[in-house]
Amino acid sequence: MESQTAPAPPEIRDKWIQKFLAHLAADRGASVYTQRNYRQALDEFALWHQEERKSPAAWEKLQRDDFRGYLRFLGRNHLSRAATQLRFSALRTFYKFLIRHGLMETLPIRNISLPRLEKRLPRFLTVQQMVDLLGAPKKRLDSQKERKGPGRPVSAEVCLRDMAVLETIYSCGLRISELCGLRVEDVDFNELIIRVRGKGKKERLVPVGETALRAIQAYWDGLLEPPAGAQPVFRADTNRAAPLTPLQLSRRLKNYLVIAGLDPSLTPHKLRHSYATHLLDAGADLRSVQELLGHAHLITTQVYTHVTTERLKRAYDAAHPRA
Repeated sequence: MESQTAPAPPEIRDKWIQKFLAHLAADRGASVYTQRNYRQALDEFALWHQEERKSPAAWEKLQRDDFRGYLRFLGRNHLSRAATQLRFSALRTFYKFLIRHGLMETLPIRNISLPRLEKRLPRFLTVQQMVDLLGAPKKRLDSQKERKGPGRPVSAEVCLRDMAVLETIYSCGLRISELCGLRVEDVDFNELIIRVRGKGKKERLVPVGETALRAIQAYWDGLLEPPAGAQPVFRADTNRAAPLTPLQLSRRLKNYLVIAGLDPSLTPHKLRHSYATHLLDAGADLRSVQELLGHAHLITTQVYTHVTTERLKRAYDAAHPRA
């Protein structure tokens, strides 16, 4: 889940919120981003209730009108539709947790009309743009050897790692958390398959291309001690076995986007969008792409069909004599 940037509210020491967050981490295997966003959403509601109703939120006693009041409050603060949807999604999931634990029997936020999300097509790179991006780490290394590269010097090992990282994301369409969580034992060089740990601790097997595997092997060959077993595929640095972090990956990507002449605001997730869009453009069926991406529901994958359909419409309008 993603939320718009806002100052974090004071943390609310509510026992049920704490139990719910522990459940997210331990039982559902939620990502750190989901945990952070849910914590913020629930703390914000609890803080609003404290200030508006002058008492802590007694979850089992709240009624639909309480949440309608909160919805009006969010509207007055000009929160985006996506941010509003996120907060109520967190509250809905939280209440289902409370129901399972016997605190109450019904969902008090049922049938509350929320603002509809704007339909936004996922941003993605063209095939040529992806090629330019994949070549950016080598381009930086080559320019550095010629003493023309901007910024601080970067070791060959780091550039080899970044080449392998970009190749693997694009080859497999991984989420950033999935890539950072890859272990050496997850990579099968013989079968050209990797084991991916996705959302909710779900595992899936994803094909990986030979180009990506060669990049991974070249990266490992450049390390003093190649990783093995349960060690991370991609290290945070060359001296420690700690895994590469999502924040490090995002920062490195921005540098390479600039080198490739692309928009530096693009996130690693846009590489996943590019992967899905290119597969569908090349004729892959939607159900297969759903499984490759690890989407629980087909409707999540269907957003990519809008991208390819829009491109077909533009091609038709430009080329057909009676369009």
